[in-house]
Amino acid sequence: MKTRAVRIYGKKDLRIEEFELPPIKEDEILGKIITNSVCMSDYKAVQQGPAHKRIPDNVADNPVILGHEFCGEIVEVGAKWKHKFFPGEKFSVQTNLNYQGKLDAPGYSYRYIGGNATYVIIPHEVMELDCLLKYGGDAYFMGSLAEPVSCIVGTYHAMYHTTNGSYVHHMGIIDGGNLAILAGVGPMGLGAIDYALHCDRRPSLIVATDIDEERLARAALLYPEAEAAKLGIKLVYLNTKNIADPVAELRALTGGKGYDDVLVMAPVKSLVEQADAILGRDGCLNFFAGPSDPNFSALLNFYDVHYASHHIVGTSGGNTDDMRESLAMMETNLINPAAMVTHIGGLHAVPDTVLNLTAIPGGKKMMYTNLDIPLIALSDLSELGKTDPLYGTLAEIVESHNGLWSVEAERYILEHAPRCC
Repeated sequence: MKTRAVRIYGKKDLRIEEFELPPIKEDEILGKIITNSVCMSDYKAVQQGPAHKRIPDNVADNPVILGHEFCGEIVEVGAKWKHKFFPGEKFSVQTNLNYQGKLDAPGYSYRYIGGNATYVIIPHEVMELDCLLKYGGDAYFMGSLAEPVSCIVGTYHAMYHTTNGSYVHHMGIIDGGNLAILAGVGPMGLGAIDYALHCDRRPSLIVATDIDEERLARAALLYPEAEAAKLGIKLVYLNTKNIADPVAELRALTGGKGYDDVLVMAPVKSLVEQADAILGRDGCLNFFAGPSDPNFSALLNFYDVHYASHHIVGTSGGNTDDMRESLAMMETNLINPAAMVTHIGGLHAVPDTVLNLTAIPGGKKMMYTNLDIPLIALSDLSELGKTDPLYGTLAEIVESHNGLWSVEAERYILEHAPRCC
């Protein structure tokens, strides 16, 4: 079977190619990719090429398929797995395999599996490690978002707190505690708010900060304070841009107690120091944002580390259980990560999107790998619709869903948009 895919050959060298997939072996599975979400990790991989820890040294001669946030459906199952997987089932993949201690991962290291493709061969190690995850939801794009959502889930599980007189650490945020999400209304921040509102360990106070009033207003529209109140949670959106003393303002919202849990969603020195300053006793600071500068650092109050039991944790990605939790919460409509998606595109839009990702504003770029459409911001659909009825109808659907991408929008574009191959 032929597939068309975006393959990396080296540093800043991406090519769209059609090539033949070999017949699957008895321990492999053939899958059709429907969606793949572009990630900043893709950008880093392409910028570094073989210097990247997951990109093979011989990638120039043996190119690999790019993309690790994908969702599709099973087409053919090898004999070994026929008892467990069936054609037509939707799937996602936990790509952090760590198979036999290696860093190889789909979307970085494999010739025949990656998200930016039409068809892929899922290798035996994915099933052996129980990393081929069934997905029962309606929208493929949600399945693609399971990986980034799992990073959020993992962050909440990685928070920990101590017990006086004991060396036992209790994992997770404080149930009924105070939570601050700094720089908290970007794509991942919105996901963090959504999860905090609907997970099984809910804080009593959530404060999400930013310095952009437009972003804060959109967050308040998507996750209204009144709706949070119905869940027994006080939700506050705070613009700290023109506040003379943000630390005092933030602490005042807790009655002076401080925050049990603080997430830092942007790698900014002053933001990390602000997070440290608003921690309460036994407070946990989670540095969620991944800096590109290996020398990134910030001041930390070690007096409070000693006397107030302050502590820090950093997370990078989620594990398989986190991804299963993400999929399950989406299947049951407990969370809706559609707020992360700001652009859609087709396979041929992938190379330019990845190479120029840092210059493209917004959140997640959701690629439909079997479609031939350019990269389009959801906010531009109405203007494009003036000359193209496809985008006009999409604009109406998106508007009817509060400006968000949706199952209805996905179904429409899969049915009506031109196909790439």
